[in-house]
Amino acid sequence: MAGRRDALLTRDKGQSGVGSRIVVAVVIGVLLGCIFAFLSPNGFFTSAPTPHIRNPKMVSSACESPERVNALKVDILSAKEKNSELKKKVKVLMERLRLAEQGKGHAQEQFVVLGENHKAGPFGTVKGLRTNPPVIPDESVNPRLAKILEEVAIYKELVVALANSNVKEMLQLWFTNIKRVGIPNYLVIALDDNIEEFCKSNDVPVYRRDPDQGVDAVGKSGGNHAVSGLKFRILREFLQLGYSVLLSDVDIVYLQNPFDYLYRDSDVESMSDGHNNMTAYGYNDVFDEPSMGWARYAHTMRIWVYNSGFFYIRPTLPSIELLDRVANRLSKDTKSWDQAVFNEELFFPSHPGYDGLHAAKRTMDMYLFMNSKVLFKTVRKDAKLKKLKPVIVHVNYHPDKFARMKAIVEFYANGKLDALGHFPDGSD
Repeated sequence: MAGRRDALLTRDKGQSGVGSRIVVAVVIGVLLGCIFAFLSPNGFFTSAPTPHIRNPKMVSSACESPERVNALKVDILSAKEKNSELKKKVKVLMERLRLAEQGKGHAQEQFVVLGENHKAGPFGTVKGLRTNPPVIPDESVNPRLAKILEEVAIYKELVVALANSNVKEMLQLWFTNIKRVGIPNYLVIALDDNIEEFCKSNDVPVYRRDPDQGVDAVGKSGGNHAVSGLKFRILREFLQLGYSVLLSDVDIVYLQNPFDYLYRDSDVESMSDGHNNMTAYGYNDVFDEPSMGWARYAHTMRIWVYNSGFFYIRPTLPSIELLDRVANRLSKDTKSWDQAVFNEELFFPSHPGYDGLHAAKRTMDMYLFMNSKVLFKTVRKDAKLKKLKPVIVHVNYHPDKFARMKAIVEFYANGKLDALGHFPDGSD
């Protein structure tokens, strides 16, 4: 029994030794495998690595046929055109978003002012709505003009002038000074072929409207007043497209950039025909009627008219309504003067049988936006006022326009101090 027990013990020890050696062998194998996997991740029997090709098309292009190469070029050009179109669409959408945000702000202001449920603030702090929101641009009105304005306008505003061959000499002096001052955003509306070619030959932005018998007949041969009346019909499209316009006659000398001096808080911002503070900005005129006895004195309000040859107009509903009203009246009464009608529609209040225009208006500084009466009757004779440099001078009070325009350039631009001296205050 003892021998048998010893034999069993000896066999168990032998089996235990064999098992432990197997375990050790397995562990060593696993460790070696890990080491080999770390040192050679791709294995010992891999083929030569394939060289990395950054751009397969570059390698294959050498073997491509000329037709395939040309097709690829066409594809690239097409992709560039599509990219350009997408950029334009993004620009349009961004502009619409800006206008929408602006319109939202104005709508909120309008609600605050016009809404039923609001309270007035402390004394002296309450202000009514001054600036009407712009209309939503509608490029379908005139796609060709919309494309031109997109290239010419800056911040959706530009100077616009109408011209036919009757004012060619003044037009040249007009755009020469605009270029000298450095105003890039301006456009001439050519009313005949001659002016269109003249502008193109002088690198002047020009727009020729599509044929319109009613406009063309006046535009080609009409005088100053007749041509001036056309602008109220033509400018409507500019406003519908969402652009603010600084309307300018061509008998104007530009000495500074007018866009640096605008307030842009009203529908219409215009220069005045007034020649001093009272006439330009308004005054209380007392009418005396002795036969009334105690009530002989009656107070009236007076202001000299806005000049319809130089005004800034924003793309708002009241502005477009103003253009429609003036154009409608001028079409029915051809003897009417456009400037008189322009002012009547701007200033006359609502009364029985008539609904007045609800447009905000601002009078421009008469020494910055100067008419020729102010210059020749007052400024040139005053040592202090002569030192002021106006933004523009409009030769609207004198028939010898071209001669005075050249003298104004000599005085203000070229420093010739006696250039204005030989002209009379008025006309001979």
